[in-house]
Amino acid sequence: MMEKMIFGRYIPGDSFVHRLDPRSKLIFVFAFIIIVFLANNVATYALILAFTLFVIFMSKIRLYFLINGLKPVIILLVFTFLIHIIFTREGDILFELGFFKVYEEGLRQGIFISIRFLVLVFMTSILTLTTSPISITDGIEVLLNPLKKLKMPVHELALMMSIALRFIPTLMDETDKIMKAQMARGSDLSAGPLKDRLKAVVPLLVPLFVSAFKRAEDLATAMEVRGYRGGEGRTRYRQLKWDWRDSLSIVLLVAMTAVLVFFRS
Repeated sequence: MMEKMIFGRYIPGDSFVHRLDPRSKLIFVFAFIIIVFLANNVATYALILAFTLFVIFMSKIRLYFLINGLKPVIILLVFTFLIHIIFTREGDILFELGFFKVYEEGLRQGIFISIRFLVLVFMTSILTLTTSPISITDGIEVLLNPLKKLKMPVHELALMMSIALRFIPTLMDETDKIMKAQMARGSDLSAGPLKDRLKAVVPLLVPLFVSAFKRAEDLATAMEVRGYRGGEGRTRYRQLKWDWRDSLSIVLLVAMTAVLVFFRS
């Protein structure tokens, strides 16, 4: 169900990952996204998967909760795996059923790409689950501060990214409510020919867009009433503080990268 979608949500906690500075978490995740693409064999992908599970353990967020909340992504993951199985025709034939053949390289690439996709989704989800939206905004703003010299609206850009991230679960919840309302009126979005399904989507999209614009207008009104005038002269209630935990997390990432490069083919 869409109400179980966890991407973009924040779960308060007191774990090692929760206590990290948002700047270190952002640096960690963006660097991890690049490092993942260095993996190219069984040993390196096993290392990345083990490292991701270690981060999940340190965040004290149950793996079952993560998997259960990412079901829409799991469907995309399975689709990606099947695409590689079907269209990659290199190596020895492992399985054959009529015209359908599974090649060794197709299975290998399908597993590797699926692991890469899965760890990226897990790591980015851990970032949003353990960091409040306002902390993410502050972290992005501080990291992008050098761009102010180029006259870029850093504060507004960071705020926009944070709001967009926060709206993902909100819009998913709204979509689920509208779908249930349509089903209560006798509409079925999962049955019938493709043409009928596309027609049934229109009554879903119209109220969803109306609701999204209404929420955006309410948010703009609330910000204006509270005297929001951009980042100029704005102070923070919670000051960002880099401590030993943040340095340790970066050191661990560097160490993992060194081991990965060593085992890389």
